[in-house]
Amino acid sequence: MFTTVLMIEKPLVSDDVELVTTLHGDEPVSFVVLIQPRGDQDRLLRALDDVALGEFDEAVREGSESDDRETRQPAARALEHSLTLLRETGARAEGSVIENHPLDVLTEAVERHKADEVIVLTAPHLVEEFFHRDWATRARHKVGVPVLKLFAHTP
Repeated sequence: MFTTVLMIEKPLVSDDVELVTTLHGDEPVSFVVLIQPRGDQDRLLRALDDVALGEFDEAVREGSESDDRETRQPAARALEHSLTLLRETGARAEGSVIENHPLDVLTEAVERHKADEVIVLTAPHLVEEFFHRDWATRARHKVGVPVLKLFAHTP
């Protein structure tokens, strides 16, 4: 069985599930899904990304986010939704909401589950990518397994 640690920012959609579950052909797959609530820690970078992508309405909304307690519950629902979609394909899937230090949690998950790879499924983050501060780039230097960065489908 091929084990993937899948780091996501938002709930998976069916196109995302098809993408990650078919990467290894007919080989059975197992996923450990990690999701981080969207809190205040990177508000400025997200707003700059939105402006760079021409999404001005999103940039304005970034300034009105609530505290971390209010972001955890939607993250937990997004995680459960994503796990359900993955399991419906026949894949094994478990996961958790990341509380602190995402790269430490990611590294621990890779070691604990003896993962074969990490997939970071994310929206484009132009500013972070330019400065090599995105999760995939940072993870490549820490986790000890191949890290694949894929862009999530957006409506």
